[in-house]
Amino acid sequence: MKSTSLFALFSACALLAAPAFAIEDQPGLTGCAAKQQNISAQIEQARSHGNAEQQAGLEKALSEVQAHCTDAGLRKEREQKVLDARHEVAQRKKDLDKAMKKGDAEKINKRKDKLAEANKELQSALQELDQ
Repeated sequence: MKSTSLFALFSACALLAAPAFAIEDQPGLTGCAAKQQNISAQIEQARSHGNAEQQAGLEKALSEVQAHCTDAGLRKEREQKVLDARHEVAQRKKDLDKAMKKGDAEKINKRKDKLAEANKELQSALQELDQ
């Protein structure tokens, strides 16, 4: 009885994990093709969980990507996101320097946190640029 329960639990976990593995980008796909594949995987996951509203929204997003996405346009959009993130990091560094000159420990900590967040967003934008 116990081994049957473990087998059933393992099988259920494997079935539930399969859509999560499908969401990962397939090697070799980049740009709009990768974006379409990712949305398609999310549609399958929504369908398997019976989430009709999410599925409908994702299907609309997929049709928009298919109709309007170009690799050049997507690259330009991602490059702009990187530029914006770099600008944000520079601004946060300036704010931190200003707080350090004033010597207010609370403001310094807040500015450090904001700078760390801006750096994280920059890293994310750089990773997206490579996809």
